[in-house]
Amino acid sequence: MSLIFRMLYLLIASFFKPRLPIIRPNNSLTMRVLPNDLDLNIHMNNGRYLTICDLSRVDMFIRTGLAKTMVKKKWQPVIAEHTMTYKKPLKPFQKYEVKMEIVDWDEKFFSMTHTFIVGERVVAQGTSRGAVVSKHGVVPPEKVIKTVTELVGVTDPA
Repeated sequence: MSLIFRMLYLLIASFFKPRLPIIRPNNSLTMRVLPNDLDLNIHMNNGRYLTICDLSRVDMFIRTGLAKTMVKKKWQPVIAEHTMTYKKPLKPFQKYEVKMEIVDWDEKFFSMTHTFIVGERVVAQGTSRGAVVSKHGVVPPEKVIKTVTELVGVTDPA
């Protein structure tokens, strides 16, 4: 499946999933290694992990209301830093889960973890720092959270 089709599927599916809180959200996507994910070693390409992390963030943006807020405010998400640790390869057509969580934030950046799991085993784990930017610069995370809460009105879906 081409990445554009994966993205379109995710965009549609995310609207039907339960809402997530804007404060410390965590989400999960179940996926399968497809032929276009493979490299010459016939396992998932290291760059594809980063793309899957992007998809996971998009799911979180939609489910928290952040996507709606970013469109309204003309904000954009950016990743400033990302690292991955690979423990076991993902093979063709192997099913895996990627869990993403915002674990902390400071005056500029949100800190996230991305964990790739097969069964009970962690096969790769990444950390990233990202920000929301406007035409005036970085929007502080506290302001992002406050704005999403005001515009969307849900901080905790329970």
